Amino acid sequence: MKRFDPVVAAKQFIDKHFSNCQGALLAGSVVRGEATETSDLDIVIFDKRLTSSYRESMFDFGWAIEVFAHNLTSYKYFIEMDCKAAKPSMPRMISEGIILRDEGILESIKKEAKDILEKGPEIWSKEIVSTKRYFITDALDDFLGSNDRAEEIFITNTLADLVHEFVLRTNRQWVGSSKWIIRALNQHDEKFTEEFVEAFNVFYKTGEKNKVVQLVDKVLDPYGGRLFEGFSLGKEKDNP
Repeated sequence: MKRFDPVVAAKQFIDKHFSNCQGALLAGSVVRGEATETSDLDIVIFDKRLTSSYRESMFDFGWAIEVFAHNLTSYKYFIEMDCKAAKPSMPRMISEGIILRDEGILESIKKEAKDILEKGPEIWSKEIVSTKRYFITDALDDFLGSNDRAEEIFITNTLADLVHEFVLRTNRQWVGSSKWIIRALNQHDEKFTEEFVEAFNVFYKTGEKNKVVQLVDKVLDPYGGRLFEGFSLGKEKDNP
C-alpha cells in the first residue's frame, strides 16, 4: 500500500474512523523529525462519547497506526500514572502533538501537558536517594564480582538503568525506557550521555569493567558515594 505523507494519512484516518471526535493529535517520531522506516503514527483521540480509554493498533493508509483513545477526562489518569513513574509518555504526546481536529478543547489540554513537562517529576527525598545509592552499589558489587559473561550482561543492563534513573531524578528530570533512556539523558546533559554510552559500550565490546565502575562512582560521589554499611530499610526507629 502507498505510504501517504504522515499528516495527510493521519487526517484521512481521523475522517475515516473518528469523524465525530472533539479532538485529535498526531504525535511520536514523525512529529519530532525522527521517523525511521519502522516508525508508526501515534494518534491521540479525544471523544466525549467514550466511556473509557483504550489503545488499538492497525494498518491504514500505508502506515502502522497506534491509537490512544480517551474521553475528556480519562487522559488525566494516564498523565497521573506517567508522572508517578517519571516517564511522561502521555504529556509528551499531547504537548508535541500536531492538531488534526479540534472543537475548541485542545488549547487547554496541550497547555496542561506542557506545564507538567516543564515542572518535571517530584523531587527525590534524602531517603529515596539513599535507597537508590544502596541498590546501585549492590548491582555494582554483583557486576564486579561476576565471572559469568551471561550474568554480567544482564547485571550491566540493570546497572545502566539504575544509573540513568539516578542521574536524571536527582536533577529533577524525566526518565525513560528503551530508546528513551538515551533521549532523556541527552536532553539533560549531552556530554555525560557520551560518557555513559562509551563506558557501557566498552564493557559490551571487550568485557572491560573499569569505565563502568568509574562512571558509577562519579555519579554517586556527590551524594556520599557507594552505600552499604549502615543502610536500613523498613526498620522502626524504636526497634533494637
